[in-house]
Amino acid sequence: MMQAGIFTGYFPYGLKETAEKIRALDFNTVQLDLHFKDVDLSAGQITKDKARQVRDVFRDHNLPVCCVSGYTNIIHPDKAEREKRVGYLKEIIRNARHFGSPYVISETGTYNTESDWVHHPKNKTEEGFEECRKVIADLAQTAYDHGAVFLLETYVNNVVGSVEETVKMFAQVDHPGLGLLMDPTNYFETHNIDRMDQILNQVFDTLTDKIKIAHAKDVKRSGGDKSEKHADIGDEDALESHTFRGVGEIELPAPGLGSLNYDLYLQRLAEKHPNIPVIIEHLSEDDVPRAKKFLDGKFRANGL
Repeated sequence: MMQAGIFTGYFPYGLKETAEKIRALDFNTVQLDLHFKDVDLSAGQITKDKARQVRDVFRDHNLPVCCVSGYTNIIHPDKAEREKRVGYLKEIIRNARHFGSPYVISETGTYNTESDWVHHPKNKTEEGFEECRKVIADLAQTAYDHGAVFLLETYVNNVVGSVEETVKMFAQVDHPGLGLLMDPTNYFETHNIDRMDQILNQVFDTLTDKIKIAHAKDVKRSGGDKSEKHADIGDEDALESHTFRGVGEIELPAPGLGSLNYDLYLQRLAEKHPNIPVIIEHLSEDDVPRAKKFLDGKFRANGL
């Protein structure tokens, strides 16, 4: 059976309290965000002992870590800033196994300096793609060297955003240190959201063998608000990757609050990945019970 998980970052507490609150909601796996009130896991501060402490606390609460968040703009155009961001991501990758999972996730980035989720013309050029490919190949090798796997997560406004771009990247970086974080909502734009089932089938027809972990959020047209949208999740220190809710024509709300064909998504996902963790996101702590009930209901309805 598939299992519903949750990002730890939606619980803005100390390490033990975070684990207690997630366990009380009947989850049995987590995506680990390196963000706790009482443990410093910022750049240069990760140690083997700290990682094992985090891993063991979640294990003690029957919450095995299935993957680790490493979200950052890996192709930031400022080379010093890029080096800093990729350096921290590599630090996480080197310690992934100590945290309890080989899988470390990031998006593929944008050449926009104002936001990690806003388009830039260079994103869709051969030059931009090749530059991104080199970074991803390096991350894949770093992961492989440390018993880990770097999972790229697509997003329409980033360098790797479409199904075709994702297929191309995996063809050019055919490496055991690289895998895919499956989030179908990230492939949709205004020009293809009305062909939802076609796009979902295309994703699974071409990429299913690369998938390691899956996400659960939703997608819908944004209406009149075309701005970059962020939500208040009750944590003034929250990472932007957790407050982000879409930009332009498309909004990315919590699961069950949009138009994603969840039945088709989960049916296709289960064909090759019947026991995969499906990690709920894009919500605040008070909405977690509703979202979990929605996802569990979809699992049950589809016999998954």
